[in-house]
Amino acid sequence: MIRRCTEADLASLYAIINDAAQAYKGVIPVDRWQEPYMRLEELEHEIDRGVAFWGAEAGGELVGVMGIQDRGGVDLIRHAYVRTRDRNRGIGTELLRHLERLTAKPILIGTWADAAWAIHFYEKHGYRVLGRPETEALLKKYWTIPKRQIATSVVLASPRWVSA
Repeated sequence: MIRRCTEADLASLYAIINDAAQAYKGVIPVDRWQEPYMRLEELEHEIDRGVAFWGAEAGGELVGVMGIQDRGGVDLIRHAYVRTRDRNRGIGTELLRHLERLTAKPILIGTWADAAWAIHFYEKHGYRVLGRPETEALLKKYWTIPKRQIATSVVLASPRWVSA
C-alpha cells in the first residue's frame, strides 16, 4: 500500500533513508559521504522546504519512501529509498508510478553520477539523463546543494521535459 507519510513516520523515514543510503558508501565521492548519510535535522529541513514523502507499507511498516517537491514549472523526485532487505521487489517502481500520477508537470530527478543502479532504474522507467550543461543549470535552479555535489551529480528528466 502506498500512502502519504505523516509526522508520525519521521523516525521510519530517517531509518529507511540511512539504511538504504549505505549503497552509496564507497561509490560517491568520499568528501560527500557522512554518517549518518542524512541527519534528522536535514530530513526535517527537507520536509519544511516542501518535500512531501510517500511511503510503501508492507506488513504494517514502511519499507520504502520517495518524496516529491513542487518547484513551480516542474516537480522533483527527492530522496527515493527502499530498505536494503526489501529491494528488488518492485517497491521503488510502485512509489515512482504513484508520484507520477500526482502531477501533470515534467519531473526531474537528481542523483549521484556514479550511482549506476539508480540511473538505470530511472532510465528503465522512461527517464533520460540530461547533458552536462543542462544538468548543472537545473541543479543550480531547482536544488539547494553544494558545488561539489553539482559536479558529481546527474539530472534525469521525464518524457514531459522539454529542454530549453
